[in-house]
Parts: sequence; C-alpha cells; structure tokens
Amino acid sequence: MSSVRLPDTVDLLARARTVHAAIDAADGIAPLWLATAGKGGAGKSVLSGTLARILARRGHQVLAVDSDPMPGMSHSLGVTEPAVPALLAAAEKPEGAPWRLRRGIGPARVVRDFTTPAPDGVRLLQLGKADKDGLAPVMGAFHAFLHVVHRIGDPPSLRRWTIVGDLPAGPRHPGAGISAYARLYVVLVEPTSQSALTARRILRLAREHLGADVLVVASKVADTEGRERLERLLGEAADLEIPADPAVQDAERRGLAVIDAAPDCAAVRAVQRLADVIEARRVRAA
Repeated sequence: MSSVRLPDTVDLLARARTVHAAIDAADGIAPLWLATAGKGGAGKSVLSGTLARILARRGHQVLAVDSDPMPGMSHSLGVTEPAVPALLAAAEKPEGAPWRLRRGIGPARVVRDFTTPAPDGVRLLQLGKADKDGLAPVMGAFHAFLHVVHRIGDPPSLRRWTIVGDLPAGPRHPGAGISAYARLYVVLVEPTSQSALTARRILRLAREHLGADVLVVASKVADTEGRERLERLLGEAADLEIPADPAVQDAERRGLAVIDAAPDCAAVRAVQRLADVIEARRVRAA
C-alpha cells in the first residue's frame, strides 16, 4: 500500500472524532467499532473473523471490515474470497477526475448492496486483494473503501451496527486513515521481540495520537514462560490470552473457519471471553 497516496491523516482523524462526538450526543451510546492490529502472523484475521461471528450470534448487526490486501478475514468468516471485491462496482472514475463513489451511492447503500454476505448475518466490506500488479486492479474499490470508512457514522441507520475491522500487518496503518472509524484497537502480540516491538508502536499511536481505547491480547502463548516473556518484551501485562491451538491450523488445512471446524476449541473459547470483555467495556462507557 506504500504506492497509494492516502488522504491527509490529520484531517481524517479530526473528522472521525467529530462524527464520533456527534453520534454520542445524538444517541447516548457509543457504537462498538473496533479494529484488530499487530505484526503479520499474530492471528489478526482469525481473531477478527471469529469475533465478528460471535458478536453476530449475540444479536449484534455486524459489519466486518477487511482492509488487509492479503487474504485472511474472509476465510476466517467462512466465506469464499470474491474474485473481485463487491465494492468495485460502486466506484467510478470520470475522465480526468479521481475515483469516487457512483452518484447516489453512500455508506448505507454500500453496506446494503456492495458487501458480501457471511454466516450468522455478518456483512463483509472489502478493500480488495493485491495480486502481481499490487492494488492497481482494485484501485476503484480502494478509494470507495476510504470514502465509506471515513463516513460510516454519517447515516443514522449505520450507527447501531457493530464494526469489526482487520488491519494490514504492521504499526503504520492505524494512523493512515483506513481505520478512522475505530474507537477500540485490539492489539495482538506474540512472545517474540519483533511482535512486541510492533505492538508497542501501535499501542503508543492508539493511546497518544488516536485517542482510542486498547485491549492487549497475547496470541499463541503456549505456557507460563511464554506469557512472562511476552509481558517482559511488551513492558505491560496482556488483558487476555489466546493460546496456541492446533485446531486453528487444522481448520486452515481443511479450508474451514475455525468457529465452524472446532467451535469448542480453546482458541474460539478465548475469543468468546474477549467478546465478553468488549461488551462489558461498552456497557461501562455508556
């Protein structure tokens, strides 16, 4: 994504805060809008897809937002990766002008008509996947995606939706505008120095610059020694832990979402506990 020029981040984040404040003042309840972040391989896609379906089963109207150009979230949701992102059909590029949403299409219609249906009633909004030509083939979807996520709170009909986002790997993307909707960052960290370094940078960005809440999730921890190493490298304790679970790899080999392949496995139970914490935080905030 480095070849794509993003809109001014300061303006986007300022707009997001203004929209958040307006929604809170009007509705009295903060929307449950979160994004998962961390180093590549930490398990973001498995967590975000599983969490989206768990929350949907609990009665949330869930929009899964996949901004990672690498495959992952659709598989974890249990849907086939679309060959072309549905959002591409919502974009147009007039001659001599930049990409934009087609006339008459806004965030509410995008969610209704240009997302992919997933199990348990989840809707999947995708930026699009990179191929040998990078993001060039889906550039229209990319720009439409930015428009939607920056204005997701404008339509009152979307303010009661729960958003679960899956960000690209690394520390840069939370500040790049593609998760301006997020009020909570779920930061995954493995017990390795590189994963901890990435997590520290994301946590600092979210807390000091984005004004967002955070949850630290220890990922793929095998034992007490691994947990202690992770917390020593990170410099703080994790809020929750998702254990190393062979059921996740087994589900991937079988081409299934882990919540379908092994609904009672340790990893899924851990994500259920994460959902408990997230819902409790929302109640306290309200």
